[in-house]
Amino acid sequence: MSTPSTLVQVTDLKVHFPIYQGVFRRQVGAIKAVDGVSFSIYKGETLGLVGESGCGKSTTGLAILQLQALTGGQINFNGQDIAGIDESQMRKMRRHMMMIFQDPYSSLNPRMTIGGIIGEPLSVHQIGTPQERAERVQELLRLVGLNPAFINRYPHEFSGGQRQRIGIARALATNPSFIVADEPISALDVSIQAQVVNLLDDLKKQFGLTYLFIAHDLSMVRYISDRVAVMYLGKVMELGSRNNVFDSPLHPYTRALLSAVPVANPKKERARQRIILEGDVPSPANPPAGCRFHPRCAFATQECRAQVPELRNLSTQGKPEHWVACHHAEKLA
Repeated sequence: MSTPSTLVQVTDLKVHFPIYQGVFRRQVGAIKAVDGVSFSIYKGETLGLVGESGCGKSTTGLAILQLQALTGGQINFNGQDIAGIDESQMRKMRRHMMMIFQDPYSSLNPRMTIGGIIGEPLSVHQIGTPQERAERVQELLRLVGLNPAFINRYPHEFSGGQRQRIGIARALATNPSFIVADEPISALDVSIQAQVVNLLDDLKKQFGLTYLFIAHDLSMVRYISDRVAVMYLGKVMELGSRNNVFDSPLHPYTRALLSAVPVANPKKERARQRIILEGDVPSPANPPAGCRFHPRCAFATQECRAQVPELRNLSTQGKPEHWVACHHAEKLA
């Protein structure tokens, strides 16, 4: 079995937001939104990134694209470290890495036509002549299932699902190899969500795209993702293949998340055990010592309270990698 080629390598990524107080605006602390995250994204795959609100998922996606300043860590894209390059170099790289934003209403400029919105990346990167750009915009509209005649309409004339398709077309404009999809379906009606996810999956197969798919909806993540990373309070708790994480979760937090997902079969729903987490998520400005999850974990010991667990690969030889940050993962397997 050949080893897949790595497109994006994130190492010890940190994004801290300073907290200022007083007349002289002295820094008194920091919100550790992302605090030491490491993972790889292979060419042609979809890595699903899941977790509760405020765990750092969206900040991680923004930081990878250098749309959010880093506090520390490395980001290697297609063999090049992009964490330390200047803005002019980063601008050249951005045509290869695009983003689909969460809110299809606020992410489109209401003063621009659809043709202008989709064609803007082509103009910024000086791709093609005006005529070629116009033809490319019409081609992109066809790709995402919209009428090319809509090119001169404005965002307010479209529904939420249509606006998200316009956002997808804009992300595809420069033929990128990597796309961060930041909760692209959370603001859409349930009836439209499946259509958008299927469109993303079809485009991935057609153009060989690589996705970081950030979402809350675990059923959608299981449907579209090849591998899944679970985040909690700024750290990755578990990372593995879709089937490993959903069918054989090793971290107590992952188990709790999956137990909250409704099951369509009434008999299975009644028979399964629900895991109810006690307490609230700690503040990222003052995270607990040791394992971030230990205040809410039923299996926590003194070791969990004192020592930060390393992200370890617990898969056996010849099987897909399954990483988990838990001192007692072997006992829970």
